[in-house]
Amino acid sequence: MALDFGRLDEAFRFARRMAGFAGMFKINTHLFTAAGPESVRRIAALGPGVFLDLKFHDIPNTVGGAVTAAALLPGVQLLNVHATGGLAMMRAAAKALAGASPRARRPKLLAVTILTSLDRVALRQAGITGTPGGRAVSLARLAKRAGLDGVVASPQEIRQIRRACGRKFLIVVPGVRPLAGGRTRRDDQARVSTPGEAIRAGADYLVVGRPITAAPDPEAAARAILEEIAAALALRRGRPARPPGAGRSK
Repeated sequence: MALDFGRLDEAFRFARRMAGFAGMFKINTHLFTAAGPESVRRIAALGPGVFLDLKFHDIPNTVGGAVTAAALLPGVQLLNVHATGGLAMMRAAAKALAGASPRARRPKLLAVTILTSLDRVALRQAGITGTPGGRAVSLARLAKRAGLDGVVASPQEIRQIRRACGRKFLIVVPGVRPLAGGRTRRDDQARVSTPGEAIRAGADYLVVGRPITAAPDPEAAARAILEEIAAALALRRGRPARPPGAGRSK
């Protein structure tokens, strides 16, 4: 569950209220810039793990140092870098992570492929050729070659990345938007899907923020998403659906 807040006290109150629904809390650059490592320490103390979504992107040495520091923060289970930083940068990140903490407590390292807010026109404006899907799959392959555990990618690339990178490669999916009034609200996202669609396509984790944080009743919104995830998982596994319990949201 993404904590899209700019103040730690506000984020902490919300996270404490929603801890029973979250498999992990995501702390992004907005909250981390406002509150720093203390945001990780306080949110981690609530129980669910932390996805530290800082998208490191710099020269290899700098990214290696940042990954080392991030891995030492309490409760961090996922952290990420930008795949467009290149093979050497991602290898430096993986090497730094391996030396930062014992394997049993080591966070999983992800590469951000193509942001879910970007479509083909936006890529072309940035001087990147090809389609978002094609670029995402290529970057996922590069991340696997660099020794990373998985990627962050839009729902629309899940199946292609799974075919290219295998069953054990993690795929973390933002751009998740439940149906509302028969339509999927996009906000500022260009490549989206419903929770059920993403799970059926093979996502390992879903990142959900504004559909819960901006909902009139966040608990009801989270519960509905958990139910949709449970039904999709049951279909994917060929088993009867079971009601989701607390903390089973991915």
